[in-house]
Amino acid sequence: MSEAASNVVTIEGKEYDEAALADDSKYFIAQIRDLQAKQAKLKFDADQIQAALNAMTNALIASVNKEDDTE
Repeated sequence: MSEAASNVVTIEGKEYDEAALADDSKYFIAQIRDLQAKQAKLKFDADQIQAALNAMTNALIASVNKEDDTE
């Protein structure tokens, strides 16, 4: 596969050579790619936060259960 093939974008089922598109279309493609990367980063961060919340919740439950056992 040539390097040029990697610059093909598919829009509504039709393939376009990105280099042949107008500047505004190239700008929109760049915006979309950046937004997709940011979305992926936010999901990654949200997954980390959820895991930390789960760990802290489990630690709290264990702590409370330990207190109940000593009473």
